[in-house]
Amino acid sequence: MRITVSLEILEISAQMMGRTVTVYPALIRDTDHTILVDAGYPGQLPLFQQAIERIGVPFQQLGKIIITHQDLDHIGSLPSILSELKGKAEVLASEIEQPYIEGRKKPLKLTPESIAQAVNSLPAGVPDEWRYAFKQTLENPPSANVHQIVSDGEELPYCGGIVVIGTPGHTPGHISLYHKASKTLIAADAMVVDESGQLFGPDPEHTLDLPLAKQSLQKLTAYDIECVICYHGGLFKGNANQRIAELADGQ
Repeated sequence: MRITVSLEILEISAQMMGRTVTVYPALIRDTDHTILVDAGYPGQLPLFQQAIERIGVPFQQLGKIIITHQDLDHIGSLPSILSELKGKAEVLASEIEQPYIEGRKKPLKLTPESIAQAVNSLPAGVPDEWRYAFKQTLENPPSANVHQIVSDGEELPYCGGIVVIGTPGHTPGHISLYHKASKTLIAADAMVVDESGQLFGPDPEHTLDLPLAKQSLQKLTAYDIECVICYHGGLFKGNANQRIAELADGQ
């Protein structure tokens, strides 16, 4: 889905545990740079290739990948994407998230208890070898080197300006991005869009520090936002500033 000439929403869908799961990474570009924001679940390289080339962008043009945080659905296909690009792409992330993305620390939500719960929630008909492979992926999540650290308030000089906004809570070093040229907030998991298309705050079920995540919403009120892209739910458009202010005030 095109927001502007320089900003697209990718729709990456796959069957998981008996249901269709869709995530919405963003692709930001200009004449000199093509930047992917977040990298989906493991095994989704072909879906990314198809989605990017479907909008007329050669996959090999990807030069930077911004990872908003450590969760498996954001880093899953990162190693395979980097391998396909033959080392020509740089990974950007916050300093707090870096060791989790690089595999030097275990992602905080992948505890033995959560892994056991996820494996036990697989449908009964899943073959044992698939069940084992799923467990192995959770116990040994994908990882990749981070080449550049980005910080809260930093403006990346690409594609009309991309402002890094530290929005901790969902994870300790979670970041959102404000694309100045299109007045679009790439919220990652700081907010969600529900099935009705309404914008809501962080998902309590998947947020490590809910009070901090809600507090982070206050920072978003400083920006003139016309569109919001949520990794879960996709696009919210219309009275975005007002709705974010309501969420920041706890409404």
